[in-house]
Amino acid sequence: MPDAVRQFVVEADGGSRGNPGPAGYGAVVLDPATGETLAEAAEFIGVATNNVAEYKGLIAGLRAARELDPAARVRVRMDSKLVVEQMSGRWKIKHPDMKPLAAEAGRILPSSQVSYEWIPRERNKHADRLANEAMDAGKRGRVGVSPARTELRARGGEPSASTADPSASASASASADVSAARVVGDAAAGAARARAALVQGREAGASASTPVPDKAVEAAPTVGWGASADLGAPATFVLLRHGETALTPSKRFSGSGGTDPELSAVGRGQAERVAAALAERGTVQEIVSSPLRRCRETAAAVAARLGLDVHIEEGLRETDFGAWEGLTFAEVRERYPDDLDAWLGSAKAAPTGGGESFATVSRRVSAARDRLIAAYPRRTVLAVTHVTPIKTLVRLALGAPPESLFRMELSAASLSAVAYYGDGNASVRLLNDTGHLR
Repeated sequence: MPDAVRQFVVEADGGSRGNPGPAGYGAVVLDPATGETLAEAAEFIGVATNNVAEYKGLIAGLRAARELDPAARVRVRMDSKLVVEQMSGRWKIKHPDMKPLAAEAGRILPSSQVSYEWIPRERNKHADRLANEAMDAGKRGRVGVSPARTELRARGGEPSASTADPSASASASASADVSAARVVGDAAAGAARARAALVQGREAGASASTPVPDKAVEAAPTVGWGASADLGAPATFVLLRHGETALTPSKRFSGSGGTDPELSAVGRGQAERVAAALAERGTVQEIVSSPLRRCRETAAAVAARLGLDVHIEEGLRETDFGAWEGLTFAEVRERYPDDLDAWLGSAKAAPTGGGESFATVSRRVSAARDRLIAAYPRRTVLAVTHVTPIKTLVRLALGAPPESLFRMELSAASLSAVAYYGDGNASVRLLNDTGHLR
């Protein structure tokens, strides 16, 4: 009788501390019946995006499964919605960096032998740990790191000669150390190349990977002209203004002190288009939202595409405009001219009827910013919020005066971005991008 077809589970993950930034992947092959670990792989890959690292993790996992048994059926489980949907054929692959990686993954085993499943991040901890170990090793100067406990079992279930023989394992470990030493010996030239590639990616606001020759270890980048070195990859806030509501076209004051309008049909369409654009870019790792309905609805559309949860941050709600809620600027000018003049002239003046001043909003938004930076270090966070919080974050990043709030335009469903570095520097990367809505 023919042998039964073996079954494997591959769990893979990748990460980037900066996106693009120092990146690594991890992959593990499991026995689905026993949960036993059959193989592990991990590698620091230099400067890349999260999605490039995730695809490389998938490739490593499929190769490890093929080495175990090229005839096996493999179920891939990943927490990357993008990779799972693209490799399953349900989403088109548009990004030029993703196409060759997806093609490479598709050639490793016949498509009839491989299936894909999305799992929450908390169920992908093994691969995530390996990816972080690889990034940590890369930070220490070791490139191409594979965990010492990696074990590839032959088709019959016995360990291969290299893993069964302790001396062979020691030899392999020594070889890896020699290779790492060579990389460290070349660090001066390699780090310079990595630093230049990373700075170029930052200045371009790149979402694609930035290849680094020889997988060089990244040196600490600088921020701005003559700035001191920062303390690592930044926390990046991608700031998304919610989609349109019924109040948006007439530019009525719509804060947190009046009604809580839902998205209009136009706004829902905008939310879907921005969700598709962010899914294609593949850089968002976390989603936070204002508690107001229009933001929660916009965030939900993106979260459904990316397979992420939405976390509510109260500090991201819009200004309370008091008695001005629902009125146009002209109507406020007619009814409350003195209060409006005071509001336009001083950040400490509040709208009529107990609204919030810009100074109050600035303190609230600053506190929310600091909480999010602490909660998501080196992560790319989509913050779905409103006009005033976004303008405030941009103003504070630039060190601009309060009156600059009146000199910025923010369209519905527009994207802006600010990066926050460990040494306190901030960099505005994008403002009022609406290209995805065209």
